[in-house]
Order: sequence, then structure tokens, then C-alpha cells
Amino acid sequence: MKNFDSSISASLRRRLLAGAAAAAALLVFSAGTASAAANCIKGDRKAPYTIGWANIYSVPTWMKQTEGTISAEVEELKKAGLVKNLMITDAQGNAQTQIQHIQSMIDANVDAIVVIAGSSNALDRVISDACDKGIAVVNFDSLVNTDKVTAKINTDSSQWGATAAKWMVAQLGGKGKIIIMNGPAGISVSDDRRKGAQPVLDANPGLQVITETNTEYNVAPAQEAMTSLLFANPEIDGVLSLGGALSAGSVLAFERQGRDQVPTTGENARQFLELWKEKGLKGWATMQPNWLGALSVYTAVQALQGKDVPAFVKVPLPVIDDSTIGSYLARADKFPADGYIYSDYDQALFDKLLAK
Repeated sequence: MKNFDSSISASLRRRLLAGAAAAAALLVFSAGTASAAANCIKGDRKAPYTIGWANIYSVPTWMKQTEGTISAEVEELKKAGLVKNLMITDAQGNAQTQIQHIQSMIDANVDAIVVIAGSSNALDRVISDACDKGIAVVNFDSLVNTDKVTAKINTDSSQWGATAAKWMVAQLGGKGKIIIMNGPAGISVSDDRRKGAQPVLDANPGLQVITETNTEYNVAPAQEAMTSLLFANPEIDGVLSLGGALSAGSVLAFERQGRDQVPTTGENARQFLELWKEKGLKGWATMQPNWLGALSVYTAVQALQGKDVPAFVKVPLPVIDDSTIGSYLARADKFPADGYIYSDYDQALFDKLLAK
């Protein structure tokens, strides 16, 4: 466990605060019904607040970028006198360790906890305990089952999977052999994407799923997994990949084995988008914005100040296709080579998403 108290660069700050109009045009607000007052909030908690960031793991670049948006948002809130400290933990992929970290935050009486859940059900008890203690709990990306949180923030993972599957059906004319690449099993965002795809697959029996795999959201293990599948399957017509780094790994595996590329779905991973353009792929992608982390911190502070916030904030999914990929790649140099090209954000966008 550590306290994060370093300053972000001026260039990063400008980037984080730029482009509100473009981002607002891209994303249309949709939120669930909220109760009369923010859940979990009770007691006499006064600014500046201590925020806990209970990270499930920090190795994937997506997580590093997400933590960057959290840290940047905290710096802005510190300037406003609303936040004092950011406490960060890294469970290194272990849900039981994450439970221990959250319990430590409860024992330290932090004012708010933001969390990506390492398990959709294992964290329920400790999350509920934090809520009972009057700690604001904002859960984003991979969600817990319990509703004893201040807010849940996410895109629609089921829609993610369904839309990707529909695109694949259209590309293959409803017939062909496909491989499905999933993220880690037991992580809600991965499981929900896969569940969302299933009704589309059921409705199109001509699309044969010859095999599927689960790997962490990193290029190297995805490439290794796909390489093994290529050896075992001489005929593959499409790759229904439900994660950006997974897609990049797939493309690299096809290239390494000298196989023709096939229609591939994915995410806004810079490497996948660059490979898509470079190799003239038939591709489709969407985006899980890294700034969901920053929005979660902002939401927690809003709730702690006594403001009502939605119990669920649904952030719409953009579509990346041949007509829009250029606008993402034009900004690629602002992001890590193994990172994700996400849209700009600022307080105006956050207020729009949290509006009733």
C-alpha cells in the first residue's frame, strides 16, 4: 500500500482537460435511476478526502493508463481543496489479496474507495462492509454483484459482445469457422462480453465456433494462445476477439505463421489499430475508456459533498471502423506503443454523464 502524491506533467494535464466538446459529441448520456441520496454516504466526512484505489492488478498497460487518469483527477481535486491523499494498492491479480487491501482501507477509514473487481462475487462482503461504514464505494469496469455501492460505472459489456458478433456475422455472411478470444474467466467485463455474443451466435448456426480461449489482456499471452490454435485449426474464417490486446496478439500470430489475415474484432489498443491499418484488415473495434477511473474518483467526491449521483452510469460505446480509425491513429503518438487510444475528457463531460 502506498500514498500517491506526485504531480502530473503540464502536457498530460492539458491533454486530460482538452477536447470536451468532441468527447461530449461522441458520448451520449445514459444513466440508471438513482435513489434520493447517494448510497453508502453517512457520517461527518469533510474535505479534503482520502481516496483509496483498490487495483486488481497494475501490469497490463490498460490498467496503467487507467491509474494515470485516476492520479491526474486526484491532482486536480487536490488543487480545489477536495482531496488530500490517494492510497493505491495492487492485488497482482489475486481477488483474496484485493479483499485484504480493501479491508485495510476500511480499517484506515478512507473516505472513498474506487475499485475494479477481481471477482464479481468474492468482493461482495467486504464492499458491503465498506458501504455500511459510510465509505463511498464506486465500482467501475469489472463489477461486483452487490448493489451496496455508491455507484457503478461502465459501458455495456453485453452490448459490446453482441455488436462484435453481429459485425462478424455480416462479414462472413452468416457462415464460417471462427475462434473466440476472451479475457480472463471470472472477470465480469470479460464474461459479460462473451455472454452478450452468445444470442447472436445462437441465431446464426452457420457461424461455427471451432474453439475459444481465455487469456489475460496482454499481447504476448494472446499471441501464444492463438499460435497454438493456428497449429490445431487449419481453417479459420474469423476471430471474434473481445479485447484489444487479444486482437493484436491474434494478428501477430497469423503473421508469424504466414497465414492470411481474417476479419477480426477488437478494441482501441494502439497496436491493434496500427496493425489493422498496416495490413488492410477487415476490422471492427470499440472502446472501454480509461477515464472511467477518473470519472469514478470524481463521482465519489461529488457524493461525499452531499450531491446525488446515479446508482449506475452507463457510458455508451463508440464504434471504430474504417471510417473512424483514422481519427484514432492521428492521435496515436500521445499514447504508449502498447497502450490504448482513448477519447479526451474533462469535468464538463463528467457532469453530463452524472446529470439526471
